[in-house]
Amino acid sequence: MAQSAPTPGTSRRTDVGSNGGGGWAAGGTMFAGVLLVVDGFLSVVKGIAGIASDDVYARVNNYVFKFDVSAWGWIHLILGVILLFVGWGILQGAGWARGAGVGLASLSIITNFVWLPYQPVWAIVSIAIDVFVIWALCTDRSKPAV
Repeated sequence: MAQSAPTPGTSRRTDVGSNGGGGWAAGGTMFAGVLLVVDGFLSVVKGIAGIASDDVYARVNNYVFKFDVSAWGWIHLILGVILLFVGWGILQGAGWARGAGVGLASLSIITNFVWLPYQPVWAIVSIAIDVFVIWALCTDRSKPAV
């Protein structure tokens, strides 16, 4: 059976949705919300560990961005709680959460990059999560719920 040619203004592709990126971007946005919640939880755990005991993380000598481990703990705890809140907003489909998610994921990348010498594995995992979150939130062109 022969297929007819598409009429002007139509396309044969059926895998691309109204968001321009298809299911990948829309599913990626939902996954980005889950990852922000996970990243927020990891940051809260990092923060509690840093606040609870000063000897949990490695001592770093002669580092330009040297803070007290308790200060890093508070930074991660506060950032983690905010990431949890924004991740929950993305999962609920809130329009404000998408832009806030990109901004906070960027801030989290910077924070984890500066924190890299203290716990390299945790920092790299968090940076990778945040990069995916930014990609997913920036590529989804569907209209968010307001």
